[in-house]
Amino acid sequence: MGTKTIGVREEVYDRLRARKRDDESFTDLIDRLIDESEGDWREGFGSLSTADADALREAAGASRERLNESGVERQAEAIDRFGEDADADGVDGGDDRTGDDRTRTGNGGSA
Repeated sequence: MGTKTIGVREEVYDRLRARKRDDESFTDLIDRLIDESEGDWREGFGSLSTADADALREAAGASRERLNESGVERQAEAIDRFGEDADADGVDGGDDRTGDDRTRTGNGGSA
């Protein structure tokens, strides 16, 4: 079987050398690392300890809470800005979601 020469950055070489076993060539090392990375990705599911899972659940809940709070604040700010813009434009700020064309065209709904 033939061989190929490849170039790697020095940092990569150092990382490979650190993982290389005493009885292993670099070819064997690379082959082993490739084989290890081809495992079933689902095997890692459920591997968190109970403490880690609880910490992750707590962090996710806190993140959700912050997101919800900031969403409520942004919504309130947007409503306030809309009201200010409407007041500045002389718009009454009423609800125009009735679908009645007369309120939008001012001419009884005819185009």
